Amino acid sequence: MIPLVRRITALCALGAALSACGTNGPAHTVRPAPGRTASASPSPTRPPVLAPGPGGLTPVFEHGPRDLGKVVAFTFDADMTADEGPRAAAGEHFDNPKLISTLRTLKVPATIFMTGRWADEYPAEARSLGHDPRFEVANHSYSHYAFTADCYGLPTVSGDGMKADVERAYTSLRKAGVPNPMPYFRFPGGCYDQKALRALSGLGVTAIQWDVVSGDAFATNADAVAQQVMDGVKPGSLVIMHCTRSAAPTTEQVVRTVVPKLRKEGYRFVKVSELIRETNSRH
Repeated sequence: MIPLVRRITALCALGAALSACGTNGPAHTVRPAPGRTASASPSPTRPPVLAPGPGGLTPVFEHGPRDLGKVVAFTFDADMTADEGPRAAAGEHFDNPKLISTLRTLKVPATIFMTGRWADEYPAEARSLGHDPRFEVANHSYSHYAFTADCYGLPTVSGDGMKADVERAYTSLRKAGVPNPMPYFRFPGGCYDQKALRALSGLGVTAIQWDVVSGDAFATNADAVAQQVMDGVKPGSLVIMHCTRSAAPTTEQVVRTVVPKLRKEGYRFVKVSELIRETNSRH
């Protein structure tokens, strides 16, 4: 579904401060990255994407089929803006190895939306995530600047610069060692409009939003965040969270709390690609 106006979920907007994740992990069989307009039909060599909208407009995905059964996709934004290098140099940690370790220990697959600037800062961690079959790495822009005006105080990317910002992120991901980043893109702050969708037409990406806001950004009460996730999850849900030690300090505890609870309720964890594949199979 492609809305006529931007969708903004205020609780998950991070501004320029949010940051990300990564640790070491095993290698895996890689996937191809988008370089041409992708087909909506899944194949053994191409990740599934949604078909473009009218005129080739970039499609938007928010959740999977509600009748698929009790499946849920966890996504984590690895945010680092283009101007946060000095903060990293001063010792601020934009990664969260403990969270990634917990996901591995609990055997929870996830989709990581990574900014190119974060991959530049943490190439070893980006490569580790990109080579771990439990995870898939997707594009969260290079700069983490907004693709619309008035997006939680984020600086904005010009209309002419949007496509280049996404392409630059893919370049950084590959340079860091992510062999085949997925053809999925998440708008910084979740802010987009028709102009932004049109600007990315031809890249072959599907824009990935969500239907469950964890509220983990800057949260200090892990129990409240966990309850918000539990209250929001439905069959086919797509949850947005963040992996950073400095701006989302409760997320690892939230994951440890909600994973066993959701499994007790009969939920199975999947990656975004599986939700899209099942969505395509219904059409």
